[in-house]
Order: sequence, then C-alpha cells, then structure tokens
Amino acid sequence: MDIKDILADADGDRRLRIVQELVPGKEITLAHVIASPDPVMYQKLGLNPELDFSGAAIGILTVTPAETAIIAADLSTKSANVDLSFVDRFSGTLITTGLISDVESGLRAVLEYCGGKLGFKVCELSKT
Repeated sequence: MDIKDILADADGDRRLRIVQELVPGKEITLAHVIASPDPVMYQKLGLNPELDFSGAAIGILTVTPAETAIIAADLSTKSANVDLSFVDRFSGTLITTGLISDVESGLRAVLEYCGGKLGFKVCELSKT
C-alpha cells in the first residue's frame, strides 16, 4: 500500500482510498430470441405494435464494448430481413424484430462475426 492511497478525513481518521475502473471485455453476454411474443410486449418495449404477429420474434443482444452495438445492428440488418427496433451505443443493447427465422439468422451472423473476426467471447444463442 502506498502512502498516497491513505487519506485523512476532517477528524484526522485515516481511511483507504479505492479507485474503481470499468474495463469492458470484448464479449457478447446475451443473445436471445423471443419467439411468438405476446403482442403486449411490443407495446411495453415501445416497439411497432402494428405487426403481423404470426411467426414474429424479438431479438435481444447485449455487447461490450457498448459501441459494438452499432456494428451488430449493421450486421444483423444486412444479413437478415429484420427491423432495427432499438440500438444503444452507450449500454450496448440491440433489439431487432421480424420473423423468427430472420431474427435468429441476424443474431447468429453477429455472433459468428464478433466471435470469429473480432475475437469476442460470445455466448450461445438462446430462444424461448
């Protein structure tokens, strides 16, 4: 322990100063397909509720570093017929909608590219 890591408060009591930093790894921690979701989910998530719900799905992806969500959005929409419903470059969240097979194909393309080309640690695709 270095002397500069110990601080004295106003009463002269000594305490340890701890500095925490977030160092995100290159990983996809969640890749999930919600097949045939209840239509109310679209409303609650702020998604387009005027879809044909037969065979519909919602795809959810969480990635770090968060900016990779932009790449994931591009890959997903170019590799499958999905609608980009939400992308957040600050939290690393991506939500796509479309037919079950398309949403699944879009997420698989992201997992394969990030795992193979970018060296990310990727989770398995899950589906409910």
